[in-house]
Amino acid sequence: MLTPLKTFPVLGLPVHLSDDYTQWLLGCLEKGEGVHVVTINAEMAMLAQKEPLVTQIIEDADLVIPDGAGVVIYLKLKGEAQQRCPGIELAQSLIEALGKRGEAYPIAFYGGKPGVTDAAAVQWRAKIPKAEIISSHGYLSPEEEQRWQEIIKDKQPRLILVGLGVPRQEQWIRAHRNLCPKAIWIGVGGSFDIWSGLKSRAPGWLRNNNLEWLYRLYQEPWRWRRMLVLPQFFFKAVLSAVSSN
Repeated sequence: MLTPLKTFPVLGLPVHLSDDYTQWLLGCLEKGEGVHVVTINAEMAMLAQKEPLVTQIIEDADLVIPDGAGVVIYLKLKGEAQQRCPGIELAQSLIEALGKRGEAYPIAFYGGKPGVTDAAAVQWRAKIPKAEIISSHGYLSPEEEQRWQEIIKDKQPRLILVGLGVPRQEQWIRAHRNLCPKAIWIGVGGSFDIWSGLKSRAPGWLRNNNLEWLYRLYQEPWRWRRMLVLPQFFFKAVLSAVSSN
């Protein structure tokens, strides 16, 4: 067993603290230990306040990383100087590490719109020719999804990235982890859109100043309703910090 990571509660939800999540996960792979990684942000934390299943999934996850700026700020208010770890960057570091090992460490991409996920796989194969990547979009019929599950079970990928959106991707991972018990499973949201070139990430200066959410809102203005949970989260975070002092 690997050394357990320190956890700290964010609105009652466990968040694991580490300087290097990638190396910890690679250590799990070497020991044949499967891991469900949840990338938590303020939106997911607030969703968990009203969705018991989301709370349960987060509590049961093997690794919960601080993906969102709000979570990192909350930790800072509580005296924990934890760096933000965007899920897309964690996934990229694992693809790079495993892709170089070739067929012994296959990788699976699942989710996104038709054509997008396959395009993301093509981009990664161009960067890492040895990488064995299998891919499928997320708009499958029941029969097609059954076939996809059979492919995953047969190939036994060591890294499975699921881009179905929160909380659907976490629910899908929870229901299908038994297919590849030694794999790392991560919900990656819209990462396939970015890897395929369909969309772009925020400039570095926005990411470094915890404003990536603002760029996403600029790209996807329909998200404004979902973003209304952010002030609610910060209110709860400040209230929690004050009440603990």
